[in-house]
Amino acid sequence: MFAQRRKGAKKGLPSLRAWRLCAILLRSNEVRAVRPLNLHDYEALAKERIDPLAWAFLAGGSDDELTLRANRAAFERILLRPRVLVDVSMCDIGTTVLGIPVRSPVLIAPTAAHALAHPALAECATAAAAADAGTVMIVSTSATRTIEQIAAAARGPLWFQLYIRNWSHARALVERAVAAGYQAIVLTVDRPLLGNRERDVRGGFAGFARAHDADDGSRYMGDAITWDIVGWLRDLSPLPVLVKGILTAEDAALAVKHGVAGIVVSNHGGRQLDGVVSAIEALPEIVAAVAGRCEVYLDGGVRRGTDVLKALALGAQAVLVGRPVLWGLAVNGAAGVEHVLAILREELRLAMMLAGKPTLAQIDRTLVRLPQ
Repeated sequence: MFAQRRKGAKKGLPSLRAWRLCAILLRSNEVRAVRPLNLHDYEALAKERIDPLAWAFLAGGSDDELTLRANRAAFERILLRPRVLVDVSMCDIGTTVLGIPVRSPVLIAPTAAHALAHPALAECATAAAAADAGTVMIVSTSATRTIEQIAAAARGPLWFQLYIRNWSHARALVERAVAAGYQAIVLTVDRPLLGNRERDVRGGFAGFARAHDADDGSRYMGDAITWDIVGWLRDLSPLPVLVKGILTAEDAALAVKHGVAGIVVSNHGGRQLDGVVSAIEALPEIVAAVAGRCEVYLDGGVRRGTDVLKALALGAQAVLVGRPVLWGLAVNGAAGVEHVLAILREELRLAMMLAGKPTLAQIDRTLVRLPQ
């Protein structure tokens, strides 16, 4: 590259043109280095930025982390059966969840402690990004910003995820969520007790600075609540109630019987009972049990647009993503979160077109082959 020099250039020094070419190449390499192409790139970058003990808390599962790994492995075993010679010149991935229009069937799952990923902005940046991405953010009870602070930062729809710590505390949280404009209550039902998260124990992770909403110092009541809680919540506010953490047809049928508006098929990201079925493997029996009587969403292991496509083919109305949102937040704040969601959105669009299914209505069970 430096072999040819301008006439008059000093011996041993590269030409101006060569310097300019080097500068262009360096800028190009820098762009490639900092602009992630997919969610796996975001994961690697986020791991470099988040404190190791906090990373272990956010990334880890329970016991031997069998379920944590199974959530990803199960997607890899499901194969797609694309159709060809279909007009895919127009592709529409917009849909609704509980009647709320969203740009794509990808929602933000409730995850604790966004301040571990971005101490300055935390959940407020995530809420702003959700609006930019045209989707719903589900705010965790264990958020590091208050219900009101997050609502003030949001320009789009919010749902509130609820843990029952005691009745008066739960009532106050729901009332505040209603007053702040949240549009649904998502009750997590798979945490009667905290899972055995050994990464946190080994690392000596001491928890995180929570907002006042997260804990009033009283005992967690998850081990004492039953299905009656759904009726109590439905009577408490006008908001629709969803339950998150269903993995069996039997519980799905009970959820419908108790009047839920939606079910989130989830194993808590592999952080509760280890060795349970992956979320995507549990999805078909729950969709069958519900039989259209409420909406069904999938949470767990989604990392690609093809994962979203497989979940839709098996009957999900939409999917939730949790850890990848935190990766985006750690790497580039609200813009990183929005980019994570944009990647999934565009990967889904491309996957639908390559599969010969240009609209969500055309996606059905015939698109996938399940493992034998």
